[in-house]
Amino acid sequence: VEEARPDGRRAGMTLHTAGHRRGVISAPHAAAVEDGRAILAEGGNAIEAMLAMAATIAAVYPHMNHIGGDGFWLIREPSGRVRALMGAGRAGGNATPRLYRDAGYDEIPARGPLAALTVPGAVAAWMLAAEAAKAQVGKGIGGKLPLDVLLAPAIKHAREGYTVTRSQARLTAEKYAELETAPGFLQAFLIDGKPPEAGAKLKQSKFADTLEHLSHAGLEDFYRSDVGREIAGDLERIGSPVTRADLEKFEAFVAEPLSVRTQAGTLYNSPPPTQGLASLIILALFERLRVTEAESFEHVHGLVEATKRAFRVRDRVITDPDKITVDLARFCTPAFLDAEAETIDARNAARWPAPYGEGDTVWMGAADASGLVVSYIQSIYWEFGSGVVLPQTGILMQNRGASFSLDPKALNALAPGRRPFHTLNPALAVLKDGRVMAYGTMGGDGQPQS
Repeated sequence: VEEARPDGRRAGMTLHTAGHRRGVISAPHAAAVEDGRAILAEGGNAIEAMLAMAATIAAVYPHMNHIGGDGFWLIREPSGRVRALMGAGRAGGNATPRLYRDAGYDEIPARGPLAALTVPGAVAAWMLAAEAAKAQVGKGIGGKLPLDVLLAPAIKHAREGYTVTRSQARLTAEKYAELETAPGFLQAFLIDGKPPEAGAKLKQSKFADTLEHLSHAGLEDFYRSDVGREIAGDLERIGSPVTRADLEKFEAFVAEPLSVRTQAGTLYNSPPPTQGLASLIILALFERLRVTEAESFEHVHGLVEATKRAFRVRDRVITDPDKITVDLARFCTPAFLDAEAETIDARNAARWPAPYGEGDTVWMGAADASGLVVSYIQSIYWEFGSGVVLPQTGILMQNRGASFSLDPKALNALAPGRRPFHTLNPALAVLKDGRVMAYGTMGGDGQPQS
């Protein structure tokens, strides 16, 4: 199921009862939905379907995501176990505050080579997902499809051409002035030197070559072999702070998700460096306000005030998990939530001085008949990310590292090897009636609110 939001972005959900149907797929682009459905029809499981969708969405919706970005998975197995796969790229070894100060910047630029300062983490998370898919052999559905089968649809889209969506056409024109000097952008996303019209055809030939190589060499090649060498070479030539050593040592990690109990069931979200905690706090606080009428003043006011309190916690504690010293679980306890709910005034708004946070991405969901459910977000941060398209691989690099601060005292201060704060947060709920819902959306600070 997917729903168009008033701002033109898309929010989606996958609501599933194990054994009720062969599977459910949700994505912001029809091609990704169809390719995920085809994998389920081939006997693949929900994780395999999502791997195919993750590649396809980069091939047909590149202004919102690419494999030069990061990715986060929540996977619920039929046993009830929920895990988070965390593909959060680290800052490059040369990404120091002095680099930016010497280049004349008071803050990290949002576009160009110096914005492409973190290792792409999405493919490393794909590696963990592929292992999780194979682990389902004998326990549920699928786990046997080879990588070349999973990547084949995306390779075809990239090589033969994809149809430019309305949003890609609009954003290419709107962001042109910001992106025209980013290496590789004009060659990749313009037609005859002009932003494409909706419905036009574009190809990502080098990206197709990269996916095809990975389909035979394996995903690890992205970091530690031929593809990694080409990525590092291109990054060095344009002046990015990310080095080959950064790629070679990078690994995604498996984490326990954050969770909170509500009257509806248990809600799960991704841990730091994502803002998953904020999404959980909003829902748990709002429930405590006992609002009975939808779209009423109490409804809107309650959500806004719950969001303010959740974001204050987020902005105080969420950073690279290596740097967190507090127990985040306490923010999901009844004692903390009850006390926070008591501070919400039914008739007065709390002050809100914090700035708005930018961000765009894609959320996708998948479930199969065994009860395996996946919630996944893949992102390059802003539209078109850094704007940098690497010539040898066709990879569009993210600008997630622009969220770092050059202030060494800041919570998310820039330092080599550090993970940046992420707005991304895939969500999943296990309802009391036995159903499982994967849900999510795009939109930076708007994600927890939507």
